Amino acid sequence: MNRRGIPYVWGGTSDSGYDCSGLMLRAYEAAGIELPRTTTEQYAAFSRKISWDQLKPGDLVFFSDLGHVGMISKPGYMVHSPHSGDVVKEEKLSDWRRTAFVGAVRPDPKGVRQWAKVVEERTTPADAIVTATL
Repeated sequence: MNRRGIPYVWGGTSDSGYDCSGLMLRAYEAAGIELPRTTTEQYAAFSRKISWDQLKPGDLVFFSDLGHVGMISKPGYMVHSPHSGDVVKEEKLSDWRRTAFVGAVRPDPKGVRQWAKVVEERTTPADAIVTATL
């Protein structure tokens, strides 16, 4: 919440400017939880998804085909970095947001560690396969 007023900057992860996922990355980092960088990775990092009716402060909420993320700040509100030309702010969850809602996650260190292992497995080169020739 103390980052409100800082401008949106695409790819931003600092007080010079934040994009939506960069803001979430730094907020959870301050709480000792390491998140992946992008909205898609942040959503995928947790197998347990939270429904609209079960949202609690601290939950990450995803919208518009995972194109945007915010954090529930209090019931019915989220803090986020909306888009170019805007700033980090708290906003009431509108009916429009509900129609664009994809899902939510409740980050925890265990979930992120599991995601990191999946990413590592995906990026580790496969062992060379020995082939025989005739």
